Amino acid sequence: MNTGRTDRPRILIVSTGGTIASRYDPQTDSLLSVSTGKELLSSLGALAPAVDVALDEFCNLGSNRIDLDTSFRLAHHIDERLRARTVDGCVVTHGTDTLEESAFLAQLTISSRKPVVFTGAQRSADEPDADGPRNLADAISVAASPEARDLSTLVVFAGKVLSAIDATKIHTSKLEAYDSPGYGPLGMVDHGAVFITRKPLGYPMIAAHSIETRVDLITLAMGADGRLIEAAINSGTHGFILETFGRGNATPAVVDAVARATERGIVTIITSRCPDGRVLPVYGDGGGSDLEKAGAIFAGRLSGPKARILLCLSLPTIPVEELGHLFEQFGR
Repeated sequence: MNTGRTDRPRILIVSTGGTIASRYDPQTDSLLSVSTGKELLSSLGALAPAVDVALDEFCNLGSNRIDLDTSFRLAHHIDERLRARTVDGCVVTHGTDTLEESAFLAQLTISSRKPVVFTGAQRSADEPDADGPRNLADAISVAASPEARDLSTLVVFAGKVLSAIDATKIHTSKLEAYDSPGYGPLGMVDHGAVFITRKPLGYPMIAAHSIETRVDLITLAMGADGRLIEAAINSGTHGFILETFGRGNATPAVVDAVARATERGIVTIITSRCPDGRVLPVYGDGGGSDLEKAGAIFAGRLSGPKARILLCLSLPTIPVEELGHLFEQFGR
């Protein structure tokens, strides 16, 4: 791997920080995101794939600090860089806390057919058994592979190749932090060899020129009432995601609050607290059927964070009356 020009695949590395770029700081007694993209590449050693790379230091933040505006700018920046004929694919190094949201946002907004691959790490760069180098090498191999073309945005972690729409962080500390509950990986990376065994459904792109940040995510718990919804309404929310019970159920008090939100033109999207399965409006007595009658839109299989990203991108560009069809397409 080098930074010169040859006939090998040309991969853009966009670094944003995260655990993969973190080192222990004795002054604060904590891990801080400080390593540059150049330092990450130099850590690959014998793992380095046979590609040419270009480095792009977008930011250096723990992903708990990456907000919607930053993620939106990142996606547009990648889309613009991919227009160059000198770039065959892109790898984004990103903290794992919000990687799944940035990856899905990129999937929704990047128009290029070239591979875009997100990866990160669970162990800091100064750990003797850091997982970042292997994950980065695998991600570069996928971005350089012809098999990854037209698969939209991907997440590569611990040897798995995942579709961004399905990828979810499933563990706080294990090396296999990411998976696709209910759907499984698209393929795998084995010592640099890329194997794609299935392809995801095609989804429409959101031609967004801005992003609505005033969208909330509210998780229901036993005995939930409408106070959190009312608080969101009173604070100026433009829409909110409800992570509901099971199949998409709530309580009568929550249904009443959703109806009041609908009357004010505020969009409610229904998802589930469950890590797998679809929501459907089938139950009464505060259940999904009542939520639908109150004006809520059901997000199918989308998780709460993914549904929020879709709504944030959709509100500035898509009429409210078309949102139901949009979420139906993505919730398949």
